[in-house]
Amino acid sequence: MLTFYNEHHAQQPVSGTPSPWDEQPDAVSLTLAEFERRGLGRIVTPHGVPLVSLERVHSPRYLHFLRTAWSAWSALESAASALAGKPLLPALWPPRGTPAEPEPDDFLARLGLFASDSRTPITGGTWSAAKTGADCAINAAHALRVGERGSFALTSPPGHHARAEGFGGGCFLNNSALAAQHLLDDGLGRVAILDIAPHHGHGTQDVFYARNDVLYVSIHLDPRQAYPYYAGHAGEQGTGAGLGYNMNLPLSPECGSGAWFAALETACVKLAMFRPEALVVSLGAFAPGFGLQAGDFLRIGERIAHLGLPAAFMFEGGSTGNGNGAVSILEGFETAA
Repeated sequence: MLTFYNEHHAQQPVSGTPSPWDEQPDAVSLTLAEFERRGLGRIVTPHGVPLVSLERVHSPRYLHFLRTAWSAWSALESAASALAGKPLLPALWPPRGTPAEPEPDDFLARLGLFASDSRTPITGGTWSAAKTGADCAINAAHALRVGERGSFALTSPPGHHARAEGFGGGCFLNNSALAAQHLLDDGLGRVAILDIAPHHGHGTQDVFYARNDVLYVSIHLDPRQAYPYYAGHAGEQGTGAGLGYNMNLPLSPECGSGAWFAALETACVKLAMFRPEALVVSLGAFAPGFGLQAGDFLRIGERIAHLGLPAAFMFEGGSTGNGNGAVSILEGFETAA
């Protein structure tokens, strides 16, 4: 049975800001209800993890900023009543190529240093939600090290767009990267990440792009047509020691299920050649796209199971179309054992 880590009490507040990544506010609760209805496993509240675990992926100065951003913003609000009650959004960014040091003294300038876009608001509950999500991810990874075959971290906000030193795409802490890094720190030599959420996880790619201990493979919407636009192209194959350890398989949303499953098979061959000791899977609650139908998601889970690897699944949000595809992938993985 799957071990399911859920953050019951720390949902990211909904700001009303339009989202380009199709987040559905009740995706977590609907996914949890479907998981329970199908009886796929036990639900566990995660243990908190120390900040040093997060520093294995994210820089200390970024974590400090994220922890204190709302209180600093609230202090600014007291001096400017026009800001009262509004979520925190950036309005300026450093020019391209500007060195990241030194960090600006001005709070709003620091916000722009760490933000990738102007549509990922920070609110009073952001740090609590993101940190609890990271707790879920690391607990789910650790479950594999104590003998579990599969685990699932159901979290909001999601994580795969978060960079080592920045937030965006609705993400603040990179749960998949944190899970993979925990597995390495706990003794594994090679870990793979398979990202099948509809949008490319450019944050995860960024974390491991120059490394050869983590293979990152992603099937996603063509970035010429969809977020994140500036990353996720097929030619991005890693750099330095990481050359050849990054594979992107971008697809048109009209490609059809046959093309999507062909990409999955290419990904699985790449994963098998890498010979990882564990797998992290980034998945979302798929909206209709790629021509995938409800039954296809069971097949996806079955194919992942046939890799023969312990797998920690990370929820990357989205809408809950196609009969809750994320849960069907989990069911396919579980029943293929």
